[in-house]
Amino acid sequence: MGRFDSVIIRYGGEIGIKADWTRRAYERRLLANIRKSLKHHGVPCEGIIRKYGRFYLKTSSAEEAASAVSRVFGVSSVSAALETTSKLEDIVANSLELAGSGLKRGDRFAVRCRRTGEQAYSSVDVCREVGQRILDGFPELNLKVNLKCPDFELGVEVRDDRAFLYSDIVKGVGGMPLGTQPKLAGLLSGGLDSAVACWLVMKRGCPVVPIYFDNTPFTDERTTQRALDTAKVLFNWATGFSTRVYVVPHGANLEEFRRKCPRRLVCLLCKRMMYRIAERIADMEHAEGIVTGEAIGEQASQTLRNLRVLDSAAEKYPVHRPLLGFDKAETEQIARKIGTYDVAIRGAKGCSAVSSSPRTAAKLGEVEQAEKKLNIEALIEKSLNSLKKISL
Repeated sequence: MGRFDSVIIRYGGEIGIKADWTRRAYERRLLANIRKSLKHHGVPCEGIIRKYGRFYLKTSSAEEAASAVSRVFGVSSVSAALETTSKLEDIVANSLELAGSGLKRGDRFAVRCRRTGEQAYSSVDVCREVGQRILDGFPELNLKVNLKCPDFELGVEVRDDRAFLYSDIVKGVGGMPLGTQPKLAGLLSGGLDSAVACWLVMKRGCPVVPIYFDNTPFTDERTTQRALDTAKVLFNWATGFSTRVYVVPHGANLEEFRRKCPRRLVCLLCKRMMYRIAERIADMEHAEGIVTGEAIGEQASQTLRNLRVLDSAAEKYPVHRPLLGFDKAETEQIARKIGTYDVAIRGAKGCSAVSSSPRTAAKLGEVEQAEKKLNIEALIEKSLNSLKKISL
């Protein structure tokens, strides 16, 4: 409807139950992120009214604004709306116009009202009056009231001397405002799992610094491009935040592992080295941990025994695994939702350094014994000295 001039922005209940100081800080961050998103998408914003549990955005492009804001972490739902006064006659008149543009013959409809402030009527009065006037105003449509399963629902929010009318609720992404938690270093391969893991911690408020380990010559440029394209999709969920990706040359490390260590341990040695390098980058970025897409039993290196072996390589930061108990179908479902699925399934060369019979229940002692044949610190320093920082 072209007459919409506002957007009702509802934010998650988790924010509302915080202590006053924390809630205000979260609301300020959410408001800043909303403004960044609108600016990024070129949507005009004439102002934002802040009320308890709501933001009311004034804009001449309400539908476009609602679409953009629905992707901001912390927003639970949005509605393009028409603002009017809180006078009952104004609410009724504008409700009739909104209903007239959305109702079809034979529709079942409902009117819902939320109200705060001092008015001479109740929420029930609004629903009853608006509903009756709709029935009287469109007799040719053969309408019926149905509060349980309506085809068309008209919402009314009354706030003191203003009212906002809407007919659609767009579900938001939810979670916590991005930036309310510290950064995490994300191991991003370009496949399904790692991107979803990064997105899930972003949804909890953590900006992610993606780190891609380039295994050339054991992979090819398609694998690298896939990872960078995946990062671009993730950054679309983080408007206004850094779009820097660290690309770490890792092929020489793999060659060293293959040459000096048992082939069955190469995957574990590879991952342990990734953790060590990621810790250094986390230091550089002032991050508070590492996030990976590992899930129990997903690969040979991800059995519980091997995960414990991997963890011991991270000496300074915790390794967070949001997908630990997910199955593949659950991960794919989220990947489709966030837009990384189509990128992740693109053809790319798998790592040819993988052993045909990798260890699934390695002992820490045997892995540490193999690492004694390597100059771990020199490999780390060489990798850090040759890494690339790419801004997308």
